[in-house]
Amino acid sequence: MTLLRLLNVQGIAGIAASLCLAVLLILQKGETRHWRQQSGRLEQLYQHEHSAFADTVANYHAAAAQAQANDKSNAERVRAEQAAINQRSNNAFETRLADARVRAERLRLEAPTAAADPGARGGPAVPGVPAAPGKLASAAAEDRLPASDALTATEQAIQLDELIKWVRAQHEVDSNQP
Repeated sequence: MTLLRLLNVQGIAGIAASLCLAVLLILQKGETRHWRQQSGRLEQLYQHEHSAFADTVANYHAAAAQAQANDKSNAERVRAEQAAINQRSNNAFETRLADARVRAERLRLEAPTAAADPGARGGPAVPGVPAAPGKLASAAAEDRLPASDALTATEQAIQLDELIKWVRAQHEVDSNQP
């Protein structure tokens, strides 16, 4: 009988409502399970992205450290090459300057004997060619620089020549070479 009481309109509505609520509860449980799975997947994805980001940062720092080490070794190489060029240029300059001074001193010592005999020659006479008169040789000497100024001009020319060589050599040093 109680079953008959429940089968009236209100009873049927109550059963239908209960069934609807049960279906909604089942659907809610399914949705909860689905979103928990999605959340787990998203957590894994987040962990993977976070790990990839950490790896990228670590690789960037390693590459930056390597580039800095390469730059430092390259700078040391360039400094060493430039120092070698400086030393070679300085040695060549000193050698050429000493040679010019020795020659100037030799010419200074030979000058009194040459002035005493302006027609004298250092080597044998060329057959068939008349000797140049002494007056022309002395005239040419009048237009020349004094010996001290000639030495200074020679030293400055040597200095300029060596400076040009030094600049060219420094320019050839490749500072971007690995």
